[in-house]
Amino acid sequence: MAVRSIWSKLRLFILVLLLLVVSLNTYLSKVRTTDWNDTLWIVIYPINADERADTQVYLDVLQPEHFEEIEHFFVREAERYGVVDVKPVEVKLAPPVVAQPPKPPRNPSILDSVIWSLSLRYWGWKNDSWEGVDPDIKIYLRLFSPKNRQVLEHSLGLQKGMIGVVNGFASIDYQAQNNFVTVHEILHTLGASDKYRLETNQPIWPEGYADPHQAPLLPQYRAEVMGGRVPQTTSFSLIPNSLEQVVVGPETAAEINWIQLP
Repeated sequence: MAVRSIWSKLRLFILVLLLLVVSLNTYLSKVRTTDWNDTLWIVIYPINADERADTQVYLDVLQPEHFEEIEHFFVREAERYGVVDVKPVEVKLAPPVVAQPPKPPRNPSILDSVIWSLSLRYWGWKNDSWEGVDPDIKIYLRLFSPKNRQVLEHSLGLQKGMIGVVNGFASIDYQAQNNFVTVHEILHTLGASDKYRLETNQPIWPEGYADPHQAPLLPQYRAEVMGGRVPQTTSFSLIPNSLEQVVVGPETAAEINWIQLP
């Protein structure tokens, strides 16, 4: 009985220590990546998520140029908030990753989320296809054939570990949408929060609207990046066509340290 008690206390101590290390690492990463003194390196790792031949064909022709829109978006929006001393991000494309990342748990507890986050980081370390400067943010882009019209799993961006998992379709027709979702998850890794209702996917007014003081309010013509959609009515919104139709709202800008709100 005494041995079991000691072992239970030891496991609790290890867990608490692990959580402290993760929390400290998260805090230091947050400070370093949102001081905007240096360009953030973002590496995108494409993955053939459904292992189809047509998906692989698209992965084989992906080029860094397909993701330039992400860099342009960050430059444009940072300049609107006076961040002009450094290029905010530089996006690199790694060779495709063959292995599949661990799936996030359903209805996870805090411990489940921590374990999955650590598992994802370990998986990424074992399957790193990038040979260059260590990235500040890693985005695993899981691509599916557009002929395989399944409902995509929810994409994720983790501030703990600066990792994102984006689910998209392997087609040039969907590349702009993939880039939009990628930007949304990148901003999650930098501390930005969702600004839409999870149960309806409807942006929350005013922080989830690109133009919250427009008159008349609806329809909107742009999306706030963390609001995720362009509201048309009180119950219907559209996914933006490209990042040209997306802005960073002031609440999001404050969360990533571009401005200080009063």
